[in-house]
Amino acid sequence: MMLWKEMPMEIGNGTAVQEFTLEGFPAIQHLGKVLFLVHLLAYLASITGNAVIVTITCADSRLQTPMYFFLSTFSFFECCFISAVIPKLLVIFLLGRQTISFLACFIQAFVFVYLGAAGFLLIAVMSVDRYMAICKPLHYPTIMNLKTCFLLVTACCVLAFLLITGLIVMVSQLSFCGPNVIPHFFCDLDPLIHLSCSNTRSVEMLAFVIALLILLTSLIITIIAYSNIVVTIVRLPSAKERQKAFSTCSSHLIVLSLMYGSCVFIYVKPKQRNRLNSNREAALVNTVVTPLLNPVIYTLRNKQVQQALKETMCRLKISR
Repeated sequence: MMLWKEMPMEIGNGTAVQEFTLEGFPAIQHLGKVLFLVHLLAYLASITGNAVIVTITCADSRLQTPMYFFLSTFSFFECCFISAVIPKLLVIFLLGRQTISFLACFIQAFVFVYLGAAGFLLIAVMSVDRYMAICKPLHYPTIMNLKTCFLLVTACCVLAFLLITGLIVMVSQLSFCGPNVIPHFFCDLDPLIHLSCSNTRSVEMLAFVIALLILLTSLIITIIAYSNIVVTIVRLPSAKERQKAFSTCSSHLIVLSLMYGSCVFIYVKPKQRNRLNSNREAALVNTVVTPLLNPVIYTLRNKQVQQALKETMCRLKISR
């Protein structure tokens, strides 16, 4: 009777695996409680920073501009993005529970990849918004109105959904007959594809093409926008204005380099079997480091945001 219970049940598409085991970081798993504390603090800081941006943008009428609308949307994406991955990683570090059900694994993969894709498309939109504001200031208020902003964000979400949903469905229809150990700390598509006992060549190629399309399109738009911004900044008459503008741009570009660099390393390569282990470290950049930096780099250094934050805090104190 016990043998029957332990045998995996066959599912319609030939899948025998009912749950997966997330390998996590086996080399440093003995430091589980320390790693739990470090990642918990980083997670709470990221959530707090991004939630503050969303809150003050909604609360302060001075920040209800296209730039802050896009930034608050991006911060909301970041909160959801890291919440899809980090809580499970914390459970692995603290309790050592590494198993995840078949359904939960694919839900996590969908949420992570979908929000990542939508986020990169939104970065391209944010870059164009900054280009319009700096290089075309006279046309900016007319073009980047509230309706345009909503349409652009909606387009990012819909396009990402259309590109990612079909891919996730295709991967879920593959046969998984063992092994069931995912060499990662969350359910990413590439490790899942490589666990399948089906012919995965077409799915791998589709995943590669979609990653290439999203990342390179977003990257090219961002590079063109920032190149034009830099040219405009160079032409500024005041040395102080140039220095301030370059300081802001360089901070943005550092974060963007981390995001694009890590994702290109992970996803934009057709054959990945010999590089899955190194993908874990690269994925930490996007799930821990950049969500922590984004609120500081993009928004909280801004004097207008700092002033709005101070006034919001004062109002909260008075209301008490």
